[in-house]
Amino acid sequence: FPTQPNPRAQIRRAGICAAAGWCESPPGRGPPHGAAAHVRVSSGHQAMDELNLLRQHQHQHQHHLVVRGLGEEIDLEIGPGDDPSFPGAALVGVTPGAHDPADDHKSLLIPCSQPVAEGQPQPTPPQVEEHDGLLRLPGQTKKKKKVVKKWREEWADTYKWAYVAVHDNTSRIFCTVCKEYGRKHRRNPYGNEGSRNMQMSALEEHNNSLLHKEALRLQTASKENAQPPEIERPVYVKALSKTAASILESILKKDPHEAEFIQSIQEVVHSLEPVLVKNSQHVQILERLLEPERCFIFRVPWVDDRGEAHVNRGFRVQFSQALGPCRGGLRFHPSMTLSVAKFLAFEQTLKNALSQYKLGGAAGGSDFDPKGKSESEIMRFCQSFMDELYRYLGPDQDFPAEDVGVGPREMGYLFGQYRRLSGHFQGNFTGPKIFWSGSSFRTEATGYGLVFFARVVLADMNKELKGLRCVISGSGKIAMHVLEKLLSCEAIPVTVSDSKGYLLDTEGFDYMKYSVLRNIKAQQRSLKEYLKSYPNAKYIDDAKPWSEKCDVAFPCASQNEIDQAEALAIINSGCRVLIECSNMPCTAQAVDILRTAKVVVAPAKATAAGGVAVGELELNPEFSLMQWSVEDFENKIQDAVKQTYDRSIKAAQDYGIMKENPESLVHGANICAFLNIAQAMTDQGCV
Repeated sequence: FPTQPNPRAQIRRAGICAAAGWCESPPGRGPPHGAAAHVRVSSGHQAMDELNLLRQHQHQHQHHLVVRGLGEEIDLEIGPGDDPSFPGAALVGVTPGAHDPADDHKSLLIPCSQPVAEGQPQPTPPQVEEHDGLLRLPGQTKKKKKVVKKWREEWADTYKWAYVAVHDNTSRIFCTVCKEYGRKHRRNPYGNEGSRNMQMSALEEHNNSLLHKEALRLQTASKENAQPPEIERPVYVKALSKTAASILESILKKDPHEAEFIQSIQEVVHSLEPVLVKNSQHVQILERLLEPERCFIFRVPWVDDRGEAHVNRGFRVQFSQALGPCRGGLRFHPSMTLSVAKFLAFEQTLKNALSQYKLGGAAGGSDFDPKGKSESEIMRFCQSFMDELYRYLGPDQDFPAEDVGVGPREMGYLFGQYRRLSGHFQGNFTGPKIFWSGSSFRTEATGYGLVFFARVVLADMNKELKGLRCVISGSGKIAMHVLEKLLSCEAIPVTVSDSKGYLLDTEGFDYMKYSVLRNIKAQQRSLKEYLKSYPNAKYIDDAKPWSEKCDVAFPCASQNEIDQAEALAIINSGCRVLIECSNMPCTAQAVDILRTAKVVVAPAKATAAGGVAVGELELNPEFSLMQWSVEDFENKIQDAVKQTYDRSIKAAQDYGIMKENPESLVHGANICAFLNIAQAMTDQGCV
């Protein structure tokens, strides 16, 4: 035994003694009959802390990784033979006393697992050797050196997706996506495992890959075991029939974190319950339809004006080509994710299926934010985005269109790079520039169509838009065109909004005020600038306009902008008609509240008929040669809107949902669109 006190050696020796079933007592003295010998612990609190550590190890059968605070040490991997558990009786605490160098060898209190009878010789302790201050039993294998590192801030993301499991009796850090541990991610050209540091570096490199990061967002796993925790359903789930519920349940299991996508599916499945009951073959068709045909995720690197490199993520989801080539928007917004891209593509698929011009549905974009970027930065980003996307586009495959954050400028840059890479001047981009897409009315079509749809809905209620107070959310292209057309219909629009609040003019906007608003938005200034010209107006910060008194609501901002509280505010404001302008503007709970209050909700799938019709006309090679007057243009939109409305009402009535039902438009649009797609999928077989 060492002549100098060594607490760590003493503790290791204590563990060995406990495992071997013998105890140490002072030389020349046996332990009292039926009791364990008591010895003093040196080093005071330090020894007590290590005793507690031994006590903890005795009851553990495997190692668990725990995320520590910054600066604390962690074990990244633990090899076989590290920290053996100690079977036998539990260690008991002792009261530390004064340290006597002569008593160093009595430094621990160890209970005997087998008491020695009086008069029997003491068992001989096994021979031990000391190496590097640690006592070892003969034949004990040399411990593998632990990899101990400081917990660094950049590892915080790593352990959000990693979990620890036992492999070959050893705790390993596993990746939740590919189910492999550190050394499996090695990229060592020499073919050997490499050092532990190399393994961890490879794991970090794997974590930084683009596809992996997207998968991590969708697969948050437990940090302490291989099984991911039970995931709370991200959306409000309605009571459905057994068949419909099973379809929704399968989507929840596959994509539990894609809240927007699941929400959009839930509404459609709810509408299709009578269809599934009437024809059981439609169950399998719906299950196939709900799985997108293709999803693309890609990296978009670009350089800003200061020469600094940035990287964003690009998406394109081609949801269904059963009715024809895909068509759908591109959205540049920080909130863009794969879930949002899938939800938008699914909605676009149903919108296009409602139209008489049959096309498939797609959507995509990037989490890039064009706000605050220079012209050259936006151009470089668009060119980099198209460098990857162009190979999936074509006149017989996919037609991109405008959406949030993508206007005439961005579409021009995208088309230019597409033309350069493909070597073809194909007018398969839908946008406002007549020289490469064919239509100068594209941006107005959707906004005008929304107002025309509201007029059709009100006509069935024996009402008209003239003199009705209208609340509008948003102030983008669609919202401004809605405002413009409401003025021509002699309605009284009183609000517009942006991300920081809403603008209220209780007297209502007129053409002069609309001109001021349009100039403010063209110069990308705040809506508060309006108050300089019209001080009687109000700008309410951090609020939405739904509590203002109105007759018709036009939500044009973004998905899920109306929740339960705002739905109640709409009802209390006197609103009786809600025209969905943006995709899925209401949460599922808000929709239920509005329907209970008999508020007529016109779904975005149907109300966007004007924009869908003009966008599909643009694909006609002869369309660019036609001379369209404003009257002809508006008549074309009104015809498309009326046909879509009539088809939706008829489909609802065919399945027992009367026109007086406030849900008739929503259910009818979903049923009509699905039946068109289902017929094509049936004819084409299981593909």
